[in-house]
Amino acid sequence: MKRIDVLAKNLGLAEDEFICYGTDKAKILRSPKKKQDSHLVLVTAINPTPYGEGKTTVTIGLNDAFSQLGLSSMAVLREPSLGPVFGLKGGATGGGKASIVPEDDINLHFTGDFHAITSANNLLCAAVDNHIFQGNGLGIDPNTIMVKRCLDMNDRALRPNFNITAASEVMAIFCLATDFSDLRNRLGNILIGYTTSKKAIYAKDLKVDGAMALLLKDAFYPNLVQSLEENPVLVHGGPFANIAHGCNSILATKTAMSMADYVVTEAGFGSDLGAEKFLNIKCPISGIRPSFIVLVATVRALKHSGMENLLAHIDHLKQYRVPFCVAINQFSDDTKEEIKNLQTYCESHGVSSIVTNSFVEGGNGSVPLAEYITKHLDSSNYQPLYTFNMSVTDKIETIAKNVYSASSVIYSEAAKEKLKEIESLGVTHFPICMAKTPFSISDDKEKLGYPKDYAISVRDIMIQTGSQMIIVLLNDIITMPGLPKKPNFEDME
Repeated sequence: MKRIDVLAKNLGLAEDEFICYGTDKAKILRSPKKKQDSHLVLVTAINPTPYGEGKTTVTIGLNDAFSQLGLSSMAVLREPSLGPVFGLKGGATGGGKASIVPEDDINLHFTGDFHAITSANNLLCAAVDNHIFQGNGLGIDPNTIMVKRCLDMNDRALRPNFNITAASEVMAIFCLATDFSDLRNRLGNILIGYTTSKKAIYAKDLKVDGAMALLLKDAFYPNLVQSLEENPVLVHGGPFANIAHGCNSILATKTAMSMADYVVTEAGFGSDLGAEKFLNIKCPISGIRPSFIVLVATVRALKHSGMENLLAHIDHLKQYRVPFCVAINQFSDDTKEEIKNLQTYCESHGVSSIVTNSFVEGGNGSVPLAEYITKHLDSSNYQPLYTFNMSVTDKIETIAKNVYSASSVIYSEAAKEKLKEIESLGVTHFPICMAKTPFSISDDKEKLGYPKDYAISVRDIMIQTGSQMIIVLLNDIITMPGLPKKPNFEDME
């Protein structure tokens, strides 16, 4: 590895604009400076299967490929959560020759950002309990308290009173704040609950938001690491895409766009989750605009979920008016006939496809993809699926119909009550963050392929006045995962 201070200086950072964590990790302290001509490339995928798609591997390989073409490039990724690392999914540092390092550090404690977010969240919960214990001067009704403690671990024994850290509102705030002042304000605006007279109580009413911001002051700086080919990568923030908005921090993305001509980022799970939220939440809030989208697919995964699943994501992405292509992430046992059939299928639906193999070849394996992207950037005319001033139910139904191909939405009685609460709080302008299974474009993990004309079920709604999102819980989705029968930690030493 190149020493991280050398990499930082090569990026044009002065010595007082970064701080090293050893010789292989650093925090960037400099505020992003506007770079008008930076191209943002989003990498997304089909619905995940046990056979893998390789979205992060393609992201890292594409960044290395841009560099091989002599272009100024940087990748921006989310930080891994210990839940999937020890559970089923594994780490989030890529694979093969398209990896970022130091792999173990990034996948485990890294620079402590997740711990800081967990601590800030749990300080708020402790402050609420203490306020009530000490006489409850604000008159908080304990039955209305909304905030939950969190832990960065899959632990089903903690349901339903805990969230995993990646699903906490503090994590969402951390990734959606545009600067530290915005972070501080959003923390203060976290809705705690109500008084017995129905008055809303916020974190700032307990005067705990300043201490929460203090816990996050170092974590809020983006983390700089590198790929195996010594190209710069920012890793910052880690909300899940199935129960949160699934994108790295706005600050990290803007920092990268102020330092490189090409910025490659990914959003969690399939395009129906991470990409949808990137394009309908992150972009409108931050003002950034994508130049190109890469839809990753594998022959292996499509054998499991059906070729029509790829079409579901193609149909979804066409609506944003951003140029995109399918990246066929090649595995060693893919036959030439299988690759050709997949390319023919893409062509029949008006989409180009490019074979990539960065796992084996590193940046070389994605050079054709990088070259294709550089030739098709100028046609981007990005627009989100909905505007924030639409009604809450109209926004939900737009996503349900335009992304999930559902015909209708069914609301539980609990969800209907939350819709009334949203009206009374005056926050109908918040964007919608859907929480659902990642394994289907629908709200039912058993519906593979391209399900159409069905009803989705809204079980409940969570109101986040700090992150300024409305979290819509579909079907049986949960915010504290459990470990699988054979967890990954059994093979660690």
